Amino acid sequence: MGPVVILVLGLSCLLLFSIWRQNSGKRKLPPGPTPFPIIGNILQVDIKDITKSLNKFSKVYGPVFTLYLGMKPTVVLHGYEAVKEALIDQGEEFSGRGRLPWAEKANRGLGIIFSNGHRWIEMRRFSLMTLRNFGMGKRTIEEHVQEEARCLVEELRKSKGSPCDPTFILACAPCNVICSIVFQNRFDYKDQNFLNLMKKLNKNVEILSSPWIQENHKESSEFTNEGLTILASDLFGAGTETTSTTLRYSLLLLMKHPHVTAKVKEEIDRVIGRHRSPCMQHRSQMPYTDAVLHEIQRYIDLVPMNLPHAVVTRDIKFRDYIIPKGTTILTSLTSVLHDPKEFPNPDKFEPGHFLDESGNFKKSNYFMPFSAGKRICAGEGLARMELFLFLTTILQNFNLKPLMDPQNLDTTPVLNGFISVPPSYQLSFIPV
Repeated sequence: MGPVVILVLGLSCLLLFSIWRQNSGKRKLPPGPTPFPIIGNILQVDIKDITKSLNKFSKVYGPVFTLYLGMKPTVVLHGYEAVKEALIDQGEEFSGRGRLPWAEKANRGLGIIFSNGHRWIEMRRFSLMTLRNFGMGKRTIEEHVQEEARCLVEELRKSKGSPCDPTFILACAPCNVICSIVFQNRFDYKDQNFLNLMKKLNKNVEILSSPWIQENHKESSEFTNEGLTILASDLFGAGTETTSTTLRYSLLLLMKHPHVTAKVKEEIDRVIGRHRSPCMQHRSQMPYTDAVLHEIQRYIDLVPMNLPHAVVTRDIKFRDYIIPKGTTILTSLTSVLHDPKEFPNPDKFEPGHFLDESGNFKKSNYFMPFSAGKRICAGEGLARMELFLFLTTILQNFNLKPLMDPQNLDTTPVLNGFISVPPSYQLSFIPV
């Protein structure tokens, strides 16, 4: 038998196995578009705008549907009800982390973000306990953030009102907060050790922004030097990149909507004044500013598809379907944060989404920028503190001047891996 015949037979067997494997699970799984052998539904998904594709599929197959990204099924949950039912009501069953090849290249299944099972439980417990011991949730953390906000203002003053790209400096500030907590020391923004740390964090972000449909896995133990190093990297990366990107997007939106900025600055002047440092106690007295911060996070939709979850312990029943153990779960946070039933005109930046008729701050169960349930971001409290203190301190000290007419500013997000980032821009920080 010639090599060509063997190759053809081998490919035929692989094709038949792929068809059998895909069809064998269809009776249990939610409905979805018919997959092609081997490659699944990849050609039917717009990789440049995955959320748009998911929205289109949901209109045909409902809020719970199945996609094959290759030969393995992925269950997609679209809309608040389905996401809440999985991540909150059945949080334990959906608490696994879906396996991603680029994450395993960077983290090798260690740390807290991409680990699973006993390892994840131990790492999360250890992280929360350690962060509490370092002062998380206490006044000392707020003091670290306030100090860094003052240092950020002084660094921005060095620009002397000249146009600048704020990307680097806005990444330094939240990273330095983590440094001040972990090392009990902040660094000058030009310190070489600090710059080396920023370089390594950026390298990890590059890895996490690469294509996400392949697969490999390697088990390792929990409390090893490697495991603890990756845990620290997780905390630095998650505590730096997401907050700095949100800050950068915030300044762009505030320039785009000067009437919003004017109302925030008026509230800062009235509640805080010019000579006191903003503190978290002020937030409850500033409903409009609070609404603006919530609307920024809702509007920018930082992690549109969330990080993937997985059913890892056993086959589970979800609604009328059976989801097999090991199935990856994608939860569309876009479909929650941009739900028109909860947020009229969801594609419009409107702080009124979080204000009642009397101008008081209005909470929403649909506000899930940090995800929800067992895998909710462990640093949510710190991130919310940083956003409030950094932005109010900046606006207390500077006017934001764009290099063009605000109406011409582009706020269209650029999808970079799993994160939506703002387009590049420059601005001038004009001292007040």
